[in-house]
Amino acid sequence: MKSLRIVGYVFGGLSAVYAGYYMVLYLTRWEWQRAMMSGVLLLVVEVFLATVVLLTRFSRLEQRMEQSDARVEEVRQRLQQSRAPHPNRFRWMNSTQMQELDGTQHTFVFVPVLMAAGAALSGIAMVIQKLAGATARPGAERRLAGRLAALTAPPLGPRAGRTPLESSQAVPPARTRRTLLGVGAAVAGLILVPVLWTALADATQTRAQDTPDAESTTMVFRVEVKADGGDTALQLAAQDLWETCRRSTAAQNDNTTLSRMKDGVYTGVIRPALPEHDVMRLRGCIEDASTNRTSAAVLGEGQAQSRH
Repeated sequence: MKSLRIVGYVFGGLSAVYAGYYMVLYLTRWEWQRAMMSGVLLLVVEVFLATVVLLTRFSRLEQRMEQSDARVEEVRQRLQQSRAPHPNRFRWMNSTQMQELDGTQHTFVFVPVLMAAGAALSGIAMVIQKLAGATARPGAERRLAGRLAALTAPPLGPRAGRTPLESSQAVPPARTRRTLLGVGAAVAGLILVPVLWTALADATQTRAQDTPDAESTTMVFRVEVKADGGDTALQLAAQDLWETCRRSTAAQNDNTTLSRMKDGVYTGVIRPALPEHDVMRLRGCIEDASTNRTSAAVLGEGQAQSRH
């Protein structure tokens, strides 16, 4: 059971690292659909790990409760065994004792018998005593056993992997290595988080950049449509993809053209030329085609340099 739990932790941890890495990678490439899928996968893995941890904790709590209940029951049984025989406070009302009331030496028992009120009160008291003894004693003994369970010796059985009490130190040694590792991990996290945050912010920023010294930006990509409709569906999908992606850039690009080559290959030209970051956003948008049953791949890109 422990090995399966370790395998689950290792698998979940590696899956979380894998999904988180690709989520950040797709974010830096402006491939939002794939980043969302990776984020959902990361969320599923985190829920899986949290569920495994909770189930493990619940299992441990259940085992501890079962062990505690067993020890309480054992203590309660010992209390019952050590209890002295309860004296019969109403011996004179037993049938065996009533047969001995004919002698003069036992005339004192006739006083409560002849008194109706005394007999009735004695009967009521006996009933109350019986009810109290049948109901109060088990609950009181169970509570007492629960308090005494903490003072009992540990259960007998195999003690593999346990350190004998006489061999353990009274004061445990200081765990310097673990403390240093914890401090190092905390410092590395404090340094790494701002660096990653800055890198991700720079990769996904939307502020305008300086226009490069080029005439135009050219993007060559292939479009595939998994639907009926032939060339018409392919042309509509390519046109829709190009119009959507060219608007995703921060720079103004009203002067654009889209030309079809062969085998579903298209060439898009944007004037004036796009900055490097906008080119990355355009490429990521095309490769992350969100149109229904449409996929695209960028074959090449470039900047047409100015001749003057």
